[in-house]
Amino acid sequence: MKEFHITRNDSGQRLNKFLEKAVPRLPGGQMHKYLRLKRIKVNGKRADAAYRLAEGDILQLYLNDEYFDPPSGEQAFRRIARPRLRIVYEDGHILLADKAPGMVVHEDESGDDDTLIAHIQAYLWQCGAWKPEDAASFAPALCNRIDRNTGGIVIAAKTAEALRILNDRIKAREVEKRYLCAVHGCPQPPAGLIENFLRRDEARKQVTLHKTRVPGAKTARTRYRTLATAGRLSLVECELLTGRTHQIRAHMASIGCPLLGDGKYGVNELDRPYGEKGQALYAYSLTFRFTEPAGALQYLNDKTFTVPSVPFVEKYFPSFSIAQLSIF
Repeated sequence: MKEFHITRNDSGQRLNKFLEKAVPRLPGGQMHKYLRLKRIKVNGKRADAAYRLAEGDILQLYLNDEYFDPPSGEQAFRRIARPRLRIVYEDGHILLADKAPGMVVHEDESGDDDTLIAHIQAYLWQCGAWKPEDAASFAPALCNRIDRNTGGIVIAAKTAEALRILNDRIKAREVEKRYLCAVHGCPQPPAGLIENFLRRDEARKQVTLHKTRVPGAKTARTRYRTLATAGRLSLVECELLTGRTHQIRAHMASIGCPLLGDGKYGVNELDRPYGEKGQALYAYSLTFRFTEPAGALQYLNDKTFTVPSVPFVEKYFPSFSIAQLSIF
């Protein structure tokens, strides 16, 4: 017999939904059968699949051990002895991590489970901020993602409440994200707005830009300004007004200033002298701009968080300081 003590993070959801996440190897048909046979009980009594769990409930499962073996990918955090993590900010609800270029945020198609979320979970588990056995249906999760070779701030929710709020606020475009990139040439004009339609090609893992709407395309808008120049490179700040795949990379290439090291949208001949292996792009700043009440996260409203440094800025623009940047 296995017991789950329902915490605040697990409360408020249907029993069947909790079981789908807490016991992922239990088939739906078997779940309903065991509910009828009282092999799944809440507070020692028979319960329906639609029962809404409450904080303090005790869920008792009289099931074979085979159902409790977790999928290996979800347990990657247990194999990490020393989490590689650069924390920009942390409180009881959220953690802002500065992801290093080259690290994936989630397990990808290659099966690589040495991920940012695994390192965040390992850190929270090891410091006692998260106990998997106390919240079987919730695990700290990422609210946004960035490409493998892009660095910068990624938001992790430490509670189910924070995850729900942030997902809603991000969907409502109430989290501003700003990026720094090193590009070839000098953008003309030095500052402006790039606006067109972007279509994703799933087969090629690439996007195309269009002046008019075409089937499958979505509006893409990027505001940019040039901050510094050094030799044949320029340092550009970009604000995503829409959040499309590869948006900054495709947009800067479209105005004749591809990102340094960008193998998809760049120019090999221009990149070769620098020897960079990934695009020079960094999500360096994040600001919360709530227009609607954000509940337990309202305290974050109008707060801006910035990484302390960006490797390619220090390398190619050593006289430039991120601290001198102001919001545009």
